[in-house]
Amino acid sequence: MHASPGAHADDLAAFIDRSPSSHHAAAEVARRLQDSGFAVLDEAGAWPQAPGRYLVVRDGAVIAWVVPASATATTPVRVFGAHSDSPGFKLKPRPTTGSLGWLQAGVEVYGGPLLNSWLDRELRLSGRLVLDDGTEVLADTGPLLRLPQLAIHLDREANEHLALDKQAHTQPVWGLGTPESADLLAEVAASASVDALRIRGYDLVTADSARGAVFGRDDAFFAAGRLDDLASVHAGAVALAAAGDGFDAPHIPVLAVFDHEEVGSATRSGAAGPFLEDVLERIGLALGADRAERMRALTSSWCVSSDVGHSVHPNFPEKHDPQVRPLLGSGPILKINANQRYATDGVGAAAWHGWCDAAGVGSQEFISRNTVPCGSTIGPITATRLGIRTIDVGIPILSMHSARELAGTSDLRDLARVAEAFFTG
Repeated sequence: MHASPGAHADDLAAFIDRSPSSHHAAAEVARRLQDSGFAVLDEAGAWPQAPGRYLVVRDGAVIAWVVPASATATTPVRVFGAHSDSPGFKLKPRPTTGSLGWLQAGVEVYGGPLLNSWLDRELRLSGRLVLDDGTEVLADTGPLLRLPQLAIHLDREANEHLALDKQAHTQPVWGLGTPESADLLAEVAASASVDALRIRGYDLVTADSARGAVFGRDDAFFAAGRLDDLASVHAGAVALAAAGDGFDAPHIPVLAVFDHEEVGSATRSGAAGPFLEDVLERIGLALGADRAERMRALTSSWCVSSDVGHSVHPNFPEKHDPQVRPLLGSGPILKINANQRYATDGVGAAAWHGWCDAAGVGSQEFISRNTVPCGSTIGPITATRLGIRTIDVGIPILSMHSARELAGTSDLRDLARVAEAFFTG
């Protein structure tokens, strides 16, 4: 039985709370799927040839799949793709800074955040520490940092022209003292119970520390940080976990969660890298497929690229197409762009509506207004790299790239239901 929208949102809030960085998100997906019987594989080791449920983690990315007993060398795959990273700030080298009695953190802007949304929030510093023996440790400080806003008394025109300099105005405070008397990395190391002197490298980012919350009339809304794109990651993980013992279908369901989408995806763990191609090739080899058989399998395969899109904004209707106006709470969205910034075509649209019908879920279209530039996703990248027919979907949200974004509670659950129909139908 499917969870209610409220129960699904509560579980998503817990998932986001445990996923303050892409590395934490990959680890949380792996933990949840392990609890559902998935076996963790090592990329450097031999992989089993038997049917089963498997996953592999590469840095801040994770790919999981189910090989049914009936799978052959030409069995196609159904990939549900999403990304684990979100816009924000990343810790620089030599991060302990400050002046005038304040301790500050040296950070670099990551992706395209709405800078003003990060003001006056208690922020966590989270991610991966790499120690002197090569061990990787996840760290999370809890609430530690804050970007304090300048008082209105000191900038009487702030409400007319608030603009933040990406260098001068985005270095959060984390204590009182001098940089010579403190060590930010020691604070992070203490949160992970490791010796700071052993740290040789790190990938640490900021995250809003407030937990996700359901609110509004009839609990219509859900607000949280990192809904872009942890809402899709969570939906895919919930759907794949439903493919339990005895799962049998004429395809192999795959959850592919990539890192670095917000900065272009061109990394070893991003969608433009080889991770998915590597995994699919090894799945094919385990089934005894030669190159021709692997190509035949891909030709019959599907990828659903799931990422958030824009709901119509009641205060800025002129920013949206005058006819196509998706709304929170009215179902997941099918993302379409004439210039192929999204990979959806007519064949994909028909298939998407079929999966929505099978799940008993409504759907909405999303396109950008002609005068507003359209972003892109992992969809076109995956279609280009692998030749898999791909469609772009997601949920409509407001406040995209804010430190705290807004979704429709029912849309979150409905996306997971369609993902399950995609995997199992």
